[in-house]
Amino acid sequence: MKPAAAFSLLAFILAALPARAADPLPPFIQVPPGYAIEHFATVPKARSLVPVPELGVIFVGQRGPQVHAIVDADHDGRPEKVLRVFDDLNVANGIDWRDGWLYIAEQHRISRWRARTLEELAAAAPEVLFDKLPDDPWHGWRYARIGPDGLLYVAVGAPCNICGLNGMEGTIIRLAPPGRPGPRRPEIFARGVRNSVGFDFQPGTGHLYFTDNGADNMGDDVPPDEFNHAPEPGLWFGFPWFGGGEARTDDFRGQPLPAPHIPPAVAFGAHVAALGMSFYRGAMFPGDARGDAFVAHHGSWNRSDPDGYRVARVRFDRKSGKALSWEPFATGFLRPDGARWGRPVDVKELADGSLLVSDDHRGAVYRITYTGKK
Repeated sequence: MKPAAAFSLLAFILAALPARAADPLPPFIQVPPGYAIEHFATVPKARSLVPVPELGVIFVGQRGPQVHAIVDADHDGRPEKVLRVFDDLNVANGIDWRDGWLYIAEQHRISRWRARTLEELAAAAPEVLFDKLPDDPWHGWRYARIGPDGLLYVAVGAPCNICGLNGMEGTIIRLAPPGRPGPRRPEIFARGVRNSVGFDFQPGTGHLYFTDNGADNMGDDVPPDEFNHAPEPGLWFGFPWFGGGEARTDDFRGQPLPAPHIPPAVAFGAHVAALGMSFYRGAMFPGDARGDAFVAHHGSWNRSDPDGYRVARVRFDRKSGKALSWEPFATGFLRPDGARWGRPVDVKELADGSLLVSDDHRGAVYRITYTGKK
């Protein structure tokens, strides 16, 4: 097999896995009245989600070498199978799809594969767009998304808990895919970002909002994880002078700030590990959900009493378009006895307006629907 290439078509087909589990989710997994959550597919180490209605698939990345495709060819919300389409990538967390191309941001490079059909993807070779990302495993799992400007945005985490940064470390970068106007080499869009593993572009404004994980070992309740607003390029979000929010780090407390500090639009709890997020654009949920953001809280490890292990909802003001506050939405992934049952990672919307939630702890993807029935 060619390095970092898809399987042959035969191997691609033979890599099918069961799509669903027969057992319902346990009763301690809760969503608000009128909503329902169910198991959608079994996918090993499931993380980043990319629904592609044109292909009838959802691509799934992971903090590992594999990318899978959940196949729901008839669009009935009940997948027929799960295919393993890559198995030799260098941390395949950052994925997106646009105009017949599957984009993958690995730890060290950004590439794309022709993917107008699954069969075409199975035979494709990578087109490397950039191969000089900081190749460090600490916060080396990228997040990638194509913005409304047609540019590919990629998060590049800091290679540390708290440290000085060099080059692209601790940033969100962007570059233009071939055929699009814009920078061919990555340009830095946002700085002072410790480790973002989720972002989306606000409907209407096109502004970037992103999560960021606060530093560890500063205390149980300090610093907060962040939900940040980047309406324009060139803003600085504080790291490593700030561990998160307004919490200054001991290492950089005595040093002058290099730029004006942009505080979070909304502060989450400390160490909740805010990861993937998506604005809700659909029509299945009640109308007041449209324009709000749903955020995966992967769950704490650096805290005496665990926190996170949920999907949160960030409320926005309908007139100003500003983020107001957050509240729990899908809960119970931390069991009543304190043991973790699951760990949400990413949230993406299907064409019918339902939400998918990935869980790398259980190797699963869940689907949240709304019927209005109490």
